[in-house]
Amino acid sequence: MGPASPAGADTQICEQYGSTTIGGKYVVMNNNWGNSATQCINVTSTGFAISQINANKPTNGAPASYPAIYVGCHYTNCSPGTNLPMQISAISSAQTSISYNFINGATYDAAYDIWLDPTAKKDGVNATEIMIWFNRQGSIQPVGSQVGSASVAGRSWTVWQGNNGGNDVVSYVAPSAMSSWNFDVKAFINDVISRGKATTAWYLTSIQAGFEPWIGGQGLAVTAFSATINGGGGGTTTPPPGGGTGGCTATYRTINSWSGGFQGEVTVRNSGSAAISGWNTVWSGGSASISSLWNGRVTSTSPVTVRNETYNGSLGAGASTTYGFTASGSGPTSVSCTTA
Repeated sequence: MGPASPAGADTQICEQYGSTTIGGKYVVMNNNWGNSATQCINVTSTGFAISQINANKPTNGAPASYPAIYVGCHYTNCSPGTNLPMQISAISSAQTSISYNFINGATYDAAYDIWLDPTAKKDGVNATEIMIWFNRQGSIQPVGSQVGSASVAGRSWTVWQGNNGGNDVVSYVAPSAMSSWNFDVKAFINDVISRGKATTAWYLTSIQAGFEPWIGGQGLAVTAFSATINGGGGGTTTPPPGGGTGGCTATYRTINSWSGGFQGEVTVRNSGSAAISGWNTVWSGGSASISSLWNGRVTSTSPVTVRNETYNGSLGAGASTTYGFTASGSGPTSVSCTTA
């Protein structure tokens, strides 16, 4: 596969492994790896749509392809200016968002892929693949077998584990279709680490979002995608030589609003010179009634008090993390933070 070339508006790709770049940051790839028939994708300034596909694969086998958009490195093709691979211990957060367009009458999954490896690998297959199935249509199932359920990043999932012959796969299947979501990829990485399929010394090599079609699929689209991997995770909770103190600050912003509700985000930053192992935020002002919250735990509603999850409490000096929420009413006028 040659290097990706920048896309203009509505670029058509029909080459089996053809790719292009958008936004100066992301690679969009056709990746028609499992099907001999022509597949084409229409690349826009924010994503892509499958414009031609002749998929008719047995549902008890592998899918036809994985057209996707990604940040990071995939078979030596790295997205422009990426800071991946990055060691997991150095990642404070990996904020991402996705919007899908689904269709009826096809057999497919809408899959979010997170690739991990013991080395800073930029080519070939990685050791562990995390798959988040936002939607599953037809009689298909993830690699391996169901091993239980889990709550990750504030949502419930059925969890599957197995090996596809080349790498371990841990899959998280949504109980119902999700057409969009903003979340921290590190929540899933930490859950996989707890299952013994990676360690903090491993590397995150890429984050990908697309579709695995088995039958049909024309019209499936990723309409928007973003991913930002923040360093400064530190990997230590001990003070630097000569001492130092930990502290934290919190800032709030409104992400989106609609009639009767809004989505907000709070960024917590270690403002001290030593690592912290936990944080606690208290909201002031506003009239927010929270309907859902991710990457944090509500411990009080009057005033609203949110503390860290187990996976994002440790912050090195200067590192930050975020939690998000949807609510009715109005957002806080200020948010204070203390170390826990």
